[in-house]
Amino acid sequence: MDPSDLEFLAEKEMVSIIPNFNHGKLFLIRGDVGPFAASIPVEVPLWLAVNLRQRQKCRVIPPDWMSVEKLEEIKQEEIDSTIFTPMPSEHYKEISRLLFDVAVPDIPHADEVKTLIKDIWDIRMAKLRSSVDAFIKSGESHAQVDNLTAFEINFVRPLLTTALFQLHKFRRAAVVASQNESQSQPSGSV
Repeated sequence: MDPSDLEFLAEKEMVSIIPNFNHGKLFLIRGDVGPFAASIPVEVPLWLAVNLRQRQKCRVIPPDWMSVEKLEEIKQEEIDSTIFTPMPSEHYKEISRLLFDVAVPDIPHADEVKTLIKDIWDIRMAKLRSSVDAFIKSGESHAQVDNLTAFEINFVRPLLTTALFQLHKFRRAAVVASQNESQSQPSGSV
């Protein structure tokens, strides 16, 4: 999957908005949303929230996990744990990017929130790099990694698949060289 595919999946997540217009229910393929009443919060898919916010038709209520307090807590848990901790959203990276693109005024302490999300990403990527390094050095053929998001998996996939392919080629070459060496040695004494 490329980043646009992951963004498409993230846009299906539900978020709350405060519309500044009145409108009846919208009948969408994935379900109905609305009705919309000015100043009354309503849950809509992220793609609709982004569209309405771009047209200045609403304010977005950031997800609960996009608060400084919650993100500091998540960051500390990630630092303290040797394994990956569960993220508050499978699409935290994509959702935060989309909201920062269109709704910065709606996010309290937006600069701090953005920095904390970046810090969490950096911590998780450092863990991921060290996990990949340990996995490759172990010589295992498979590994279990829990609590990674699709974005994180797709971020490391090209590196990991290339590294594993190269290791496979080296091992195969070593086996062939070993077989050739054993065949070229004389068998038995005269």
